[in-house]
This record gives sequence, structure tokens and C-alpha cells, in this order.
Amino acid sequence: MTMIRIITISREYGSGGEALARILAQRLAWRLVDDALVTEIARANRVNPELARHCDETLDPWFHRLVKGLWRGGYEGGVTRVDTDVFDADTMAKLWNRLILESADIGECVIVGRGGQCLLQQRTDAFHVGVYAPMKERVRRIRQYEPNQKDPEAAAQDMDSLRAAYIRRHFGQDWTNRHLYQLMVCSSIGLENAATSIIYAAGLKPRELS
Repeated sequence: MTMIRIITISREYGSGGEALARILAQRLAWRLVDDALVTEIARANRVNPELARHCDETLDPWFHRLVKGLWRGGYEGGVTRVDTDVFDADTMAKLWNRLILESADIGECVIVGRGGQCLLQQRTDAFHVGVYAPMKERVRRIRQYEPNQKDPEAAAQDMDSLRAAYIRRHFGQDWTNRHLYQLMVCSSIGLENAATSIIYAAGLKPRELS
């Protein structure tokens, strides 16, 4: 059996997937590939971090994609740097793909979102997890971390739709397809319990117990 060296976390908005990934990375002493790297990508490409965050896990307007497709070619660049004067959602997605692929090659990492479960689907050393939660719990969590959000349930549904569209556009997959995952976890069992379930389901042990 191939040793698992990569865990991907796909998550419903408000399910606590990001926090769960942090717990996993800490308990395994692995690197975390998540939202925090958006700032680094922005710095490397000399763009405003707010612009990078705005372009993260989203889509460009259809007319922007059409014009860009007609008038611009592809680009070549490093994982965290791209030579283009247009920094948009497609650029951000390509940078994330490169970053995820290089992180997977290094191994011992927990990757949050951005289609990692699709991009690394053929890797036998990757373990793919989908995290979900009842809407009531998601609303409670969104209210806790985003107190200014007027309609948490609508925000959760909108973000889920956006992430689903992102996966369809860049990978041609339905992110709710259970066959993309080795494990589906409901975070209502508690994030620590969910982390323990993932670790042992992947055939791993927390670093402190290994």
C-alpha cells in the first residue's frame, strides 16, 4: 500500500474545513497549503493582496474570458510568478494549480480547496476528503467569523455555487461527486474528532504518536 503523503480538503462554506485542515497539518507536522498563501502569490506577482483575494477561487466575467481568449495567448512562468499584465481569476487558478502540483511533489502537505481533489486525483499517495455540515451549523460558524454578514445561509449557498462553478470550469468535474473522495466527513462531530477520523482513515498517525 502506498504511503499517503498528501491530504486534500474540499469544503462547504462555513463547514470549518479550513480550521480542520490547520488541525490536521499541526497534528501531522505537515505543511499547510491554504488561504494564507494568497498574500505570497500577490507579493510575488506585485499585485494588491485584495485583488488576489478577489480573484481566488472565483471566475472572471464571461466577457472578460472571451476577450482575453481572442486577444491574448498563454503565458509561461514559475509556480508563484507569472509574466502578464492581466492578473485575474484564471491567472490565479493557474498559479494555484502549479503551486498544488509542486507541493504534492514535495509531499507531507494538507491542501485546502482549489480543486486539489481533481488535480491530484491520479496520485496514489493523495487522500481526498470532503467536509460538510448541516446548514444550521454552517450559519452559526459564519455568524461567528463574519458578524457583518446579513444573510449567512444565502452567503453559504452563493459561495458553494461559486466553488462548484470553479471546479466545473477548471476541471470539468462536479465537486459533489463522491467518487472524487476517499472520505466524506461531517464536521458536526467536532473538528478534533474529524481530524482523528481523517488521520486514521488515511493510514497515518499523529506525529506525537508515531
